[in-house]
Amino acid sequence: MNNLPKLLICIGDLEISIIAGYIDEHNNFKLLEKLSFSIDGMNDNKISDIDKTTNLIKKNILLIEQKVNHAFNNVILILDNLDISFLNLSGFKKLNGTQIRKENITYILNSLKSCVDEFEKKKKILHIFNSEHCVDNKKIDNLPIGLFGEFYSHELSFILINLNDYKNLINIFQKCNLNIKKILTESYIKGSHICNLHPETNTFYYIQINTNNCKIIYVKNDSIIFEEKFKFGTEIVEKDISKII
Repeated sequence: MNNLPKLLICIGDLEISIIAGYIDEHNNFKLLEKLSFSIDGMNDNKISDIDKTTNLIKKNILLIEQKVNHAFNNVILILDNLDISFLNLSGFKKLNGTQIRKENITYILNSLKSCVDEFEKKKKILHIFNSEHCVDNKKIDNLPIGLFGEFYSHELSFILINLNDYKNLINIFQKCNLNIKKILTESYIKGSHICNLHPETNTFYYIQINTNNCKIIYVKNDSIIFEEKFKFGTEIVEKDISKII
C-alpha cells in the first residue's frame, strides 16, 4: 500500500479542483481533501494570464498541503478546458506470407509517431492508443506477433495539446515548485472508467449534457478516438420547450 498523499489538479470549463488522496491496498483512490474555485486567468480555452493563474493555484495548493500536512513535489493534471485535438493514423506492412515480428510493429509505431511530430510541430502528444490491428483485413484483439499473413495494418489514435499551452502549464507548475508527473484528459479518464465498469463493451459513444455545454466522446476498442464539445446544453432545450408551452 502506498499511503503517501498524491496531488491531482483538474482544470475544467468553469473551475479548477485541487485534490489530495492516496492509493489503498485495493488500488483504489481515497480522497483526503478537495478544494474547488472559479477559473481566473483563463479565457476561451486559453491561458490568458500566467501570473494570475499561477498565484491562484499556488494559494490553494498551500491550503491543501496544510490540511493534509504534506508538501507535494509532483502533480497529475486532468484537463477538460484547454483545446485538445484528436488524430487517427494507420500504418501498413506487406507480409507476403511471412511472420509478423515485433520489429515490424515497432517500425510502424515509430513511423506514425514521427509523422505526427513532423506535421503537428505546434502540438504536443499527450496520449497514444493502439486502436486497431488487422491481419489480411481481419481485426485482431491483441498484437499479432508471430502470426503469418499477406498484409498487416495498425491504427494509432493520438490526443494532442497545443505546444504553447503545454509550455504554459509547465511554466505555471514550475513556479508552484511542482513537477508534472502526468497529463491526462478528462475524456480519457471517463472512457477508461466506463470500459472498466463494462469490460464486455469496448466500443461506444458517451454523451454528457450540462447546463451550458455538452460533449460527445467516441471510444473504439478501448481507445479514445474522438471528442467534440458544443456550447449549448439543457438551458437552450428548456428555453425551446418554454416557447412551445
